[in-house]
Parts: sequence; C-alpha cells; structure tokens
Amino acid sequence: MPTTLLDTNILLYAISSSPDEAAKRQIARALLSGADWGLSIQVLQEFYVNATRGAAPAMSHELAETAIRQFLLRPLAINDTALMLSALKIRRRYQLSFWDAAIIAAAQVLGAGVVYSEDLNHGQDYAGVRVVNPFLQAERVQ
Repeated sequence: MPTTLLDTNILLYAISSSPDEAAKRQIARALLSGADWGLSIQVLQEFYVNATRGAAPAMSHELAETAIRQFLLRPLAINDTALMLSALKIRRRYQLSFWDAAIIAAAQVLGAGVVYSEDLNHGQDYAGVRVVNPFLQAERVQ
C-alpha cells in the first residue's frame, strides 16, 4: 500500500522539456524515482490527454502508451462505483471540483495519506488525506 498518490501534474512536469520548468521537472523525476507511490486511472487518463495534445512537442500516442504501461505497474486506484460515491461526498464536504475530489477519493482507496499536487491547497487535510505541493520551493526560485 503506497503512502502517496501522485497527481497528473507530477507526471507532466517529469516529461516537460520547457526550460522554465527545469526545477519542477527535477522534483517530479525525483518523486517518480521513489518507491512508495501510486496513481489512479483518472491521473493516467489526464496524463494521456495532456501529454499527447500539449505544448510542442506533443508526445506521440505510442510513447504515451509506453509510459502509461509502465505506470500501470504501480499501485492503482480504479474508477468504480465506490470511488465515484466517495468523490461525490468529498466534493460536497470540501466544495472541490469533482475531479479534485476523485483524486482525494483515489488516495483513500489506495490507503495513501498524502497527495502530491500543485492543484489543491498545500497542507490541507481532506478526509484524512493531506495535500503537499512539492513545487513550492521551485516556484519561489523562479
């Protein structure tokens, strides 16, 4: 059971070739080199869509599929009825978007107490899942 769930932005920064994102790329790759993390199907779906249609150069379908197949080897939260209902409760309680609530619900499914993301409130505890923005220091440097 992983202790952390990685949000989509971690995966996207890891493949970024933008010079402006070099510090974030390094942080994202360090997180990916760790052993104790998992993902959700939603994160992989968002990764595929954004990586293949993102800023030039966009990742090819084949390269994105290869990356996703590697990510599928990690602990994975599957979008199912229970996750959906949990996300709806979290959304209502914390006034999050459904998609952000689904990330928190996925972390709960995996038993992960931390979500690494820059899209949610750093330090906030959502139903027992704490959000950590690993890029705060990189953002201060820029």
